[in-house]
Amino acid sequence: MRSALAPGISLAVLAGCASSTPSPGTQAPSPALAQEIVAAPDRTERDRGMDVHRKPVPMLTFFQVAPGMRVAELGAGGGYSTELFARAVGPNGTVYAQDTPNWDGPALQKVWEMRLARPSLKNTKHFLRQWDDPLPPDAKELDAVYSVAVYHDAIAEKSDTNKMNQAVFAALKRGGVYAIIDNSAKAGAGTAEAEPLHRIDEQTVRDEVARAGFKLAGEDRFLRNPDDPRDWNADSGVNKTHTQDRFALKFVKP
Repeated sequence: MRSALAPGISLAVLAGCASSTPSPGTQAPSPALAQEIVAAPDRTERDRGMDVHRKPVPMLTFFQVAPGMRVAELGAGGGYSTELFARAVGPNGTVYAQDTPNWDGPALQKVWEMRLARPSLKNTKHFLRQWDDPLPPDAKELDAVYSVAVYHDAIAEKSDTNKMNQAVFAALKRGGVYAIIDNSAKAGAGTAEAEPLHRIDEQTVRDEVARAGFKLAGEDRFLRNPDDPRDWNADSGVNKTHTQDRFALKFVKP
């Protein structure tokens, strides 16, 4: 099970300063705009320290997060990527941040009280819902749903990822994006390593998401590590090297 404070956010570092939101731009963000978001001077030092292994500039570019979008994040954890999405969609956009009650709700809520106090997250709603039904009724006609290193958690916690994917499909507008990053298991492992190693077979994710009606629209290698033997625990609570092989997939609702 993923820690409620993953990825290592402390309460003290979540105090806010002035917001910095991107100017209205094109439909898909350029690397330059993504770099501007990441370079915002009021981001916490803790978040900045995670940039080296989370690679936020290529993530925002690949995920196509742009001003004015309505997006959701599954398994938002401590809110590192949620804040980046909030900055990217800007004051005219909306971010729905879901976490599971399985992740120590009271502690997680305290983290989010501090995170949501930051001016850049005035456009963000955080809530606790189960993986099987992750989004509230008003989260409809979304432009995108993002899942960053948590798809395996839904499986490890014995949830039905087919129901989760169907709920995401229903919440997205036609042409909406479902983008997923996760820790790669060995080919053919299926879901067997989801709990012990916090990894999942990439092909399993492709097959399950396609079963819900999505079409694969792209993939990227910015988090790949071909030297990873994929036989060790990639959980952020114990993994201090952050050298695991990770896949990045982007699907669309036809």
